[in-house]
Amino acid sequence: MQSHCHILVIIMDTYATITPNWQLHIPVSLRKTAGIVTHGRVKVTASTGKIIIHKTKNDYVSKWSGAFRVKNPIPADKIRDYIDYSS
Repeated sequence: MQSHCHILVIIMDTYATITPNWQLHIPVSLRKTAGIVTHGRVKVTASTGKIIIHKTKNDYVSKWSGAFRVKNPIPADKIRDYIDYSS
């Protein structure tokens, strides 16, 4: 018994603009085709003349990124003043 595997590749030409701050908006049609349906982290690779964006699973750590803020941060140059050297 033979089994066959068929792979369908859809190539879409869509144009976008890179802003002066090096930001790029990925058009909805490309996001849907790639299966990227929520914002978050992606894997980005590059080779000569192209940048490739890979869909990834959002991990637990990046999900909470930026969710917690320190109310009274200690300036780096004052850290030693807050260390208890008594032990």
